[in-house]
Amino acid sequence: MHHFFVSPQKIDTELMKVQIDGEDVNHIKNVLRMKAGEEMLISDGEGNDYLCSIKKFEDGSVIADITDKEFEGTELPSKIYLFQGLPKSDKMELIIQKAVELGVYKIIPVATKRAIVKLDKKKEQTKLKRWNEIAKSAAKQSRRSIIPQVENVMSFGEALEYAKDFDLNLIPYENYKDMTETKNVMKKVKKDLSIGIFIGPEGGFDEQEIEKAVSCNIERISLGKRILRTETAGLMIVSVIMFELEQ
Repeated sequence: MHHFFVSPQKIDTELMKVQIDGEDVNHIKNVLRMKAGEEMLISDGEGNDYLCSIKKFEDGSVIADITDKEFEGTELPSKIYLFQGLPKSDKMELIIQKAVELGVYKIIPVATKRAIVKLDKKKEQTKLKRWNEIAKSAAKQSRRSIIPQVENVMSFGEALEYAKDFDLNLIPYENYKDMTETKNVMKKVKKDLSIGIFIGPEGGFDEQEIEKAVSCNIERISLGKRILRTETAGLMIVSVIMFELEQ
């Protein structure tokens, strides 16, 4: 089933109608060649999903009937925030795509001490536009009810401040080997929590960053005996949390 996002203003739950405008109209009509009567999934970007059936094409819009407004959504019962140390090359694009597929609520790029990548404001805005387009595409593909936002790049200190009121914050650290304690920490993962995950860039976190994180009540965890790449580490722990939340 094809999946599209529209603004809440385009959804009329009283008349059970949805209006689709913009570039999606051409995609529906001329690329997918969908016809009246075909079903699609519509999301309002705020966590609401609607099963719809195309009624007609008119004036550059697609009009669809809502056939089920109690359609079961795909969002996790907790909000996961991925604080990702800026990686080299196009690794961030892969991380964003897969993190969105796994259910992350928001992605925050973080400039850490060991991050090789340095973005000036012009490059940052160009990257952000690209990253948010990737997030949108991944949200459509994985039938998310929302489009996770990629935030502006933060310093490590700003990221700690951003996460200070979260219910649970985790920081995988390659020099922390206590799997028993890690399992105990993971037992804290429950529904209706805000969960922050801090992932270092290539080379990991600086020791002072780890100390600062621990002083802010961020819990160190181990991801096992193997050293994982930055593009693997975040996706690994998000997968574990997803499994815990959807049991």
